[in-house]
Amino acid sequence: MNERDQLLEGLRRRCLDERVIAAVAEVPRELFVAPALQPFAYADRPLPIGGGQTISQPSLVARMCDLLELGDDDVVLDVGTGSGYHAALLARLSRHVYGVELDEGLAAQAARSLELAGIDNVTVVAGDGSAGVPAHAPFQAINVAATATGEVPAALERQLAIGGRLIAPVERGGGEHLLFVRRTPDGLQRTPLDAVRFVPLR
Repeated sequence: MNERDQLLEGLRRRCLDERVIAAVAEVPRELFVAPALQPFAYADRPLPIGGGQTISQPSLVARMCDLLELGDDDVVLDVGTGSGYHAALLARLSRHVYGVELDEGLAAQAARSLELAGIDNVTVVAGDGSAGVPAHAPFQAINVAATATGEVPAALERQLAIGGRLIAPVERGGGEHLLFVRRTPDGLQRTPLDAVRFVPLR
């Protein structure tokens, strides 16, 4: 069994949504890493993408997509787009994705990789992800792939639609964990989840 098949089998054992597993199977991860690292594209570990950033391990990307409970008509905000891989999976599960990446070089590379992968429902912009993209809010889902200190930026939570879901790594007390946020008619519900490690949100 090759690494790609091992990865997919591991995701099935975690009982992730079949739509998420299908997205991982369909998106060519090798297009989102440097040529020298393509032999390791399906290893379940993070890989460097330049600028001090990494492409997250695919099982973690899949779990974050699964937690967002995406529907075909959802519009999604992806903060810290990096190489574009996470946005590519989100795009397979939703109507449109707006990706924000602070590093202009990475943003341009992400857009090229998404085009090569045949994914045309992602708009990548270079900018401050902590501010979100208010012009296209509200979003049914927001994915944050960089660690916020203390709490999720308020601007991102404000851009969640009623019923919207947000997943983000948050650092508190020297440790990092995923935080799941849901906006209800009565306000925000916040639930801490797995321990994780991401680059800082800048």
